[in-house]
Formats: sequence, structure tokens, C-alpha cells
Amino acid sequence: MPDPVLPDLLAPGLRLVFCGSAPGAISAARQAYYAHPGNRFWRILFEAGLTPRQLRPAEYPELLRHGIGLTDMAKHAFGNDDQLPRGAYDPAGFAARIRAIRPAALAFTAKAPAAAFLGRPTGSLGYGRAEAPADFPPVWVMPSTSGQASRFWDARPWLALGAWFRGDSLSDSPEVRP
Repeated sequence: MPDPVLPDLLAPGLRLVFCGSAPGAISAARQAYYAHPGNRFWRILFEAGLTPRQLRPAEYPELLRHGIGLTDMAKHAFGNDDQLPRGAYDPAGFAARIRAIRPAALAFTAKAPAAAFLGRPTGSLGYGRAEAPADFPPVWVMPSTSGQASRFWDARPWLALGAWFRGDSLSDSPEVRP
């Protein structure tokens, strides 16, 4: 099996793991998660209080210090979702990686990888908390931070996730529909 496009940033005991579809072309070229200048990922992590300052894409390994990990549903392909080869997503491999480290929660950074893992159509998913398999940590579905998904952008689920992460909210966040 070839090396992954970007290495997982995973370790036991993480509070939160983000899972995207696959690295985009710029992320693959720069060997850094969410590296496209138009991607909102690093900015919303800071705005939601998940990081104490806005990190740069090349600083992604620092997320471990904050209890946050990163992975993708497609580890051996890169590009936009519509450019990924058939079979690029590996839900079973993803599930094994998450079960091995047992984070407190998991957040998908778009509906496509969440739908692939949960076995549901993307249109049936809302943003916010989603029902997860019984042996899995709580799952959140976030609006994509990609600039290409701007028409779907909504910071509210990200802010709710940040409140949960910081312990500001003792109850689960309600689902936020698209």
C-alpha cells in the first residue's frame, strides 16, 4: 500500500478528531492539512475557541498539544470530492483508526465523509450532532470549510462544537439543519 497523501495526526486520549474527505491539491503539494488560502478551517478553529491562536496549515502537528487530531476518509487520494477515484474512501480503515485511539468525540469537516462512514445519503444529514454507531465516540457533522462550499457555510455548528470542547455547554448541541 502506498504512503498516505498526508499522515494521520492521531494519538490515544485526544479530546477531538477532525475527519475530512481527502487533502485538496494544494494541501497535498504543501504537505499540510487545509492549506488552501481560501479554506476557513484554521480561522474557525480559533474563532470557535478550539485553539488559542490561529494556526497556519504547516503548524498542524501543534493540534496534538490542544487534544485535537486530524485524518481523512481517503488517505491515498487527493483532490476535490468529485475528482476522487471510485473507492477512494475507506470507512472501515477510518473506523479502525478511530477505535484504536478512542477520542472523546469525532467531527467530520463536511457531509460527504460523514455520509460515507454513517452509510447515509448526504441530504439526510444535518449539521451538528449526529447519531453514531454504539461503539463509537459522539459524532458531529460540520459545514465544509472549503472555499468551494461557501454557499453552505454556517459557523454556528463550529461555534457549538467549540463550546462543547471548552466545556461551556453541559448538554449536547441541538442539530442545526443546513
